[in-house]
Amino acid sequence: MLETGQASVAAKRAPIPRSELDGILVAQFAIAWAGESGEEPRLGWWRSDLTSEFGGEDLFQRLLPRTWRWATFQGAREAARRKDTEARAKDHDPDRILSLFRLGFDIDEHLDERLQELKASGKEPLDALPALGEVVSDGWHAEKFAKWVRARGQADAVTTPAGRRLKGEPPESLVLLVQKLVATLAPLGDEYPLPHYRRGR
Repeated sequence: MLETGQASVAAKRAPIPRSELDGILVAQFAIAWAGESGEEPRLGWWRSDLTSEFGGEDLFQRLLPRTWRWATFQGAREAARRKDTEARAKDHDPDRILSLFRLGFDIDEHLDERLQELKASGKEPLDALPALGEVVSDGWHAEKFAKWVRARGQADAVTTPAGRRLKGEPPESLVLLVQKLVATLAPLGDEYPLPHYRRGR
């Protein structure tokens, strides 16, 4: 029989469907890719150039010949996470913010575990996550990316010092939560707008 503390941990570690985790990784990788600057100028939200041929791709092909494509997306995702953290720090209580790159400890942990599974599968990112190819496979087209963002629907948000805060409580559905956060990227601007929800205490 589980003690109270153990039961709480077990509840928190309830499985999340792989399809949902994969959908979140697609969103994170697509946004991380779109936010890069460098050889192929995209949105320029973070100072990284990891997913271009003569930027990170060239380096990672030499360092990680089997998983270099994953490494480029993973590196861009880390650059996006850091910018996300920097933006959250402008809020008076950043720990209450749910954002695209900080969905809560448990979900973030599930995502990192799923990413390791995908890397170990031997599949290339665009084979393992076909929806990612719909965004990145033809290179950078600002209007194509904007259309992908708009396809997530509309979001009711207000501007705060940290970024764009969605009104109301975060949806219980993880799919809907991420969909709303992505939708709040519109309109695309020169700075990462930190789409976020504020959690209740």
